[in-house]
Amino acid sequence: MNQTVDQKQIRSVMLGAAFLMATSAIGPGFLTQTTVFTEQLLASFAFVILISILIDIAAQLNIWRIIAVSGKRAQDIANDVLPGLGYVLALLVVMGGLAFNIGNIGGAGLGANVLFGLDPKTGAIISCLLAIGIFIVKEAGRAMDRFTQILGFVMIALTLYVMFTAQPPYGEAALRTVAPLELDVLAIVTLVGGTVGGYITFAGGHRLIDAGIKGKEYLPVVSKSAVTAIGVASLMRILLFLAVLGVVSQGLKLDPGNPPASVFQLAAGDIGYKIFGVVMWSAAVTSVVGAAYTSVSFIRSFSTWIDRHAKKFIIGFILISTLVFVIVGQPVKILVLVGSLNGLILPLALGVMLIAAYKTRIVGDYKHPAWLTVLGIITVIAMALMGGYSLINGIPQLFK
Repeated sequence: MNQTVDQKQIRSVMLGAAFLMATSAIGPGFLTQTTVFTEQLLASFAFVILISILIDIAAQLNIWRIIAVSGKRAQDIANDVLPGLGYVLALLVVMGGLAFNIGNIGGAGLGANVLFGLDPKTGAIISCLLAIGIFIVKEAGRAMDRFTQILGFVMIALTLYVMFTAQPPYGEAALRTVAPLELDVLAIVTLVGGTVGGYITFAGGHRLIDAGIKGKEYLPVVSKSAVTAIGVASLMRILLFLAVLGVVSQGLKLDPGNPPASVFQLAAGDIGYKIFGVVMWSAAVTSVVGAAYTSVSFIRSFSTWIDRHAKKFIIGFILISTLVFVIVGQPVKILVLVGSLNGLILPLALGVMLIAAYKTRIVGDYKHPAWLTVLGIITVIAMALMGGYSLINGIPQLFK
C-alpha cells in the first residue's frame, strides 16, 4: 500500500492529519480556557503556553512515530503490550470523545446562534447534518482533510484580525514568555490536556496510517506532520492570548458568562461579536468531526464488521451526541467525571507507546531516540500526577 502513496498525496495527507489534530484541539473548551487563564495570569500566561507547547510536541512525536512505525492503531499497540489494555484505552477514549462531543455540538449551536440568531438546539442540528455530510461523500477522508484545513485557516485569520484591533502589549508578552511574574502549574496541565488529551492525541496519527503513511521510511513526514499540528494549534492559542491580553490590559472587564465572546466584542465591536460566532462555530464543528472520526477509529480493529461500516458508526456517533444535547443539554456531571478520566488517557497511552518503542515484535529494528523517551517519561509522570488529582477532585462533584 505504501508504494501507491505518491509525494502529492503524502503532502496532502500530512497537512490533513495535522489540521485534523489541530482543529480537534481547538474547540469551545480551548477558546474558554485560553481566555480565562489569560485574564488571570496576564502576560505571564505566555510562559505557560511555551511550556505546554514543548510538552505537546514531546507527546505527539512519541505517539505518532510509534503508531507509524508499527503500522497499528494505538489500541492494537496497547493490546500487544498487555492483552486487554487496548480495550481499556478504547473505552476511555470513546467515553471521553462522546461526552466532549456533546459540548462540541453545543458550541456549534452557540456559534450559529451568534451568527444567525438561531435557537442553539436548531443550530446544533444543522451543524450535525453538515458534519454527517462529510462522511457521506465517497472520498470522506479527503473531504474531512479539506474541511478542517479551510476552517482552520478561517479561525486563524479572523483571530489575527481581532488580535491587531485589541492592540496587545507585544513587548511585555515577549518578556514574560521567558521571565514570568507568576507560574500556574494547573494552567499548564489544563492546556496540555486540552491540546493533546483524550482522543486528540491520536487523531492525526490514526489518520496517517489509515491513508497508508506507515513504516520507518515515512518517519520524517510523520514527525513534520506532528510538529505542524502542534504549530497550528499553538498559533491559534497565541493569537487568542494576545487578543485577550490586549483587551484586559486596557482595563476592560470580560463577561464571566461567555469570556471569549466578550473579548471579540470588546476588541472589534459588533463585527467582532459576529467574528466570534464564526470562530466558535468553526472550532466546534471541526472538533465534532475530529472526535467522531478518532473515537470510532479506536473500535474499528476489534471487529471486521465495524471496520466495514466505520462511516455509519461515525455518523451514529455524531447523531447520538446531538440527540443528547437537544434532549438533555450538556450533562455537566458526566462531563466532570469524563473530564477527570480524560486526564488519565495521555499518561496511559504515552506510557504504553514508550514501552512499545522498545519491543522488536511491535516496531522491528526501529531505534527510538533517547531524548524523546526521556521527554516522554517526564510527561507521563507529570500528567499522571495531575490527572489523578483531577479525578479525585472530580468525583466528589457528582455527589454534591
